[in-house]
Amino acid sequence: MTYVPRRAPILETVRLRDLDFQLYRWPGSDPDPIVLLHGWGDSGATWQFVVDALPQQRSLIAFDARGFGCTQWPQDGYWFPDYLADLEALLGHIAPDRPARLVGHSMGGNVALLYAGVRPDRIAQLVSLEGFGLPRSLPTDAPARYREWLDELAGGTRFAVYEDFTQFEVVLARRNPRTAPDHLAFIARSWGKQSADGRIELRADPRHKRTNPVLYQREQAEACWGQIAAPLLYVAGDRSDMARRMGSEVQPEHVQSIFRDVRTVTIPGAGHMMHHEQPAAVAELIETFFR
Repeated sequence: MTYVPRRAPILETVRLRDLDFQLYRWPGSDPDPIVLLHGWGDSGATWQFVVDALPQQRSLIAFDARGFGCTQWPQDGYWFPDYLADLEALLGHIAPDRPARLVGHSMGGNVALLYAGVRPDRIAQLVSLEGFGLPRSLPTDAPARYREWLDELAGGTRFAVYEDFTQFEVVLARRNPRTAPDHLAFIARSWGKQSADGRIELRADPRHKRTNPVLYQREQAEACWGQIAAPLLYVAGDRSDMARRMGSEVQPEHVQSIFRDVRTVTIPGAGHMMHHEQPAAVAELIETFFR
């Protein structure tokens, strides 16, 4: 059985930066919408579980990032600063004259944090669900990274293809065992589509899988984060592997040292995909913080 939304979104296509973006609107009486930014490989549609757990008066907007979901694929590939420019274009479209409230998960949380530091006057409040950068890189990593990128350019990248939605749901359940079966069915149909041969392929550009040849500069990210003026809520899951991968970078003491105004919360029993696994707990934290 597939999850049935309580508040069906209004779908809209908007042209931003020469691409057609898929928007999801859940209108409410609140005149200032909360903007929801999804993570890598996800789509705006799967914020549905959190939306349904929030009060009806909340107005919310999500969108599929470039090359994901139903948003157009760019011709020139993917560079992280484009996500910031896309967000700025969206905010100019929906909230041109007032600061916005952002909620971002994983990659979307990283986009939100960087943008809030680069444009501190444009953001009123900010929630990051395990979006806290990447591990520090070393200059000695560069040669191998460039080689890998060149190899992928020559050989191409691709996503897995599944025989049917049932097989896709089984794979998703193995990766995210704490997510309810009806949620997994909804996610599978948000992320996948039936191809001409009847099999299920992802609604995502395979070029997303290319290695980034430019090393991640955590010092630059933290310099941007230090400019954030908006109050920040950082949410982690205690079953996530984020702490193992990031080590001391995500310890509360380090997080507190970077941001001017931050509150950190951990959701018991939640993994990295907390908005799929425990949407009610995520919604409660968002609502309390914004209220």
